[in-house]
Amino acid sequence: MGRLQKTFILLLILISAAGAAAQNNVSDALSRMERSINISQEEFSMQDIYFLGRAAAAHLLNHFTLYTERPDQTNYLNLICNTLAINSPMPNWYNGYYVMILNTPVINAFATPGGHIFLTRGILDLLTSEDMLAAIIAHEMAHIQLRHGIAVIQHSNLVQNLNQERRRISQSLGNETQQQLFTAAVDEFIQSLFSGGYSQLQEFEADSTAFSLLVSAGYNPASLVELFGLLGKLQGNQAGSLNSTHPLPAQRIGNLQGMMNAYRGADTGGVRRERFLRGMGR
Repeated sequence: MGRLQKTFILLLILISAAGAAAQNNVSDALSRMERSINISQEEFSMQDIYFLGRAAAAHLLNHFTLYTERPDQTNYLNLICNTLAINSPMPNWYNGYYVMILNTPVINAFATPGGHIFLTRGILDLLTSEDMLAAIIAHEMAHIQLRHGIAVIQHSNLVQNLNQERRRISQSLGNETQQQLFTAAVDEFIQSLFSGGYSQLQEFEADSTAFSLLVSAGYNPASLVELFGLLGKLQGNQAGSLNSTHPLPAQRIGNLQGMMNAYRGADTGGVRRERFLRGMGR
């Protein structure tokens, strides 16, 4: 909190040093900053969330194509997804949950706020059981139910608005030195608000929620730990797309350890083995 207080003191000094016209411009811009922060904290309706998610899905499909050669495989993944959904605290998402396969060897998975779950062929080739398929789908479903995608959108919009007002205020100040000081002060303020591993905290939260989703649907939650163990063994560029923004697999396993120690369910994955092999065409 001390750094934020110093930042605001510097802002007040810079404003008081500006001329009357500049002070008015700065005051207006600061008011707009405050409104941006308040707006960023407002709740989206479920309809808003769905259409934002649909736009995000369309953007993703500008970069990847859907894998359509095995519609039975997509149907199989959606059956797993439906099993998780109907046993979850939020079975009736606005327009439902849908799993689609992206035709790329990149090892990754994505979810949009609208209920769209995208798994790449790369990550599907990596998985060895239906329970592991359920684990990756549950993790993405957790991001949806926890509204992490909306939080990212709110964060992005807020940073963009704050930076825009920062530029306006900087241009209103009297000289180049004041402009540089102000820009540095607001940059520090924005960093203070949004630094600190926020995306990693979201991943840990989604992992814990996915664990609960798996248990509720009758899947073995140890498959989530197994999944992270596999990701931890990947080397080089294969794991780069995941590890660039996610916690290390060992950290994620550690985060789940307490829940695993308390879990007393039986491993029933063997009864799903034949279905998995048939559904994945192996």
